[in-house]
Amino acid sequence: MAKHKKKAPGKFWRKGLSFFEVLDMFPTEESAREWFVKTRWPIHLACPFCGSVDIRHRKSRQPYRCHDCGKNFSVTTGTLMHSTKLSLRIWAVAIYLHATGIKGTSSMALSRHFKITQKSAWHLMHRIREAWDDEWFVFAGPVEVDEVWIGGREPNKHASKKINAGGGSVGKTVVAGIKDRDSNFVNASVVSSAGKKQLHGFVLGRTEKGTAIYSDDHRAYQSLPNHEIVKHSVGEYVKGQVHTNGIESFWALLKRGYYGTYHRMSPKHLQRYVNEFAGRHNIRPLDTIEQMEAVVVRMDKKRLRYRDLIKN
Repeated sequence: MAKHKKKAPGKFWRKGLSFFEVLDMFPTEESAREWFVKTRWPIHLACPFCGSVDIRHRKSRQPYRCHDCGKNFSVTTGTLMHSTKLSLRIWAVAIYLHATGIKGTSSMALSRHFKITQKSAWHLMHRIREAWDDEWFVFAGPVEVDEVWIGGREPNKHASKKINAGGGSVGKTVVAGIKDRDSNFVNASVVSSAGKKQLHGFVLGRTEKGTAIYSDDHRAYQSLPNHEIVKHSVGEYVKGQVHTNGIESFWALLKRGYYGTYHRMSPKHLQRYVNEFAGRHNIRPLDTIEQMEAVVVRMDKKRLRYRDLIKN
């Protein structure tokens, strides 16, 4: 790596893309299609149904035909873009905004950018978030673990929305998080409660045996193996190598997205928003074009239809 100024801001080694450069990359629908094809199949075209590489080209809405299984397909077949009515240019730019907007991008903003309905923009962004659905890591550590409550404050809710059960966490959803100091990767998940059973299951399911685990003094973490704590309850936040500053920094960004961009993350869709912030955090060291490609690759073999998104 070339030498850089010590005080260069942010992740200064990354090669970024300006919004104008992205628009120049995708001046036509065909240019966007070619980029998606190259990203999905970097070596050669392969049938999404049977995996065959014996592909014939045809002039049609589905421009490829598998010689082995006889099925027709396009670059969107078998991905989160399956049956989309939006242009691939919109998809490409939306993926750019998703990958680079560290506090998220609202559906209202997208509807104005692309001149589409808010409903279409909302579905579009949830499909892109769904790309991170199967991200799962088992860390060797050391790891920092913590939990956060996401949701509106009870006193601020409309009377019809209040639970009236008391307590600062009433009406909120618990999200457990873990950050690996070696890789700097984060994994986070909605859990049913902040109890011992739920938090132990989350932590042990994401750490190798013998991993050093650091947390605050929340009682639910007690009796974890190889576990050390900092006592936040008495004002202790760092004790040598023991602290949770890394995972708390991730929570701070998630909350800025909650309050500043989305204003509300319903419990029904919360995991998808959490996946968005964790996934974006994990690809931040990459160049911008690599971030976009990472999203596209993860869109394969997934689908999120609008009727499935809104059903109870």
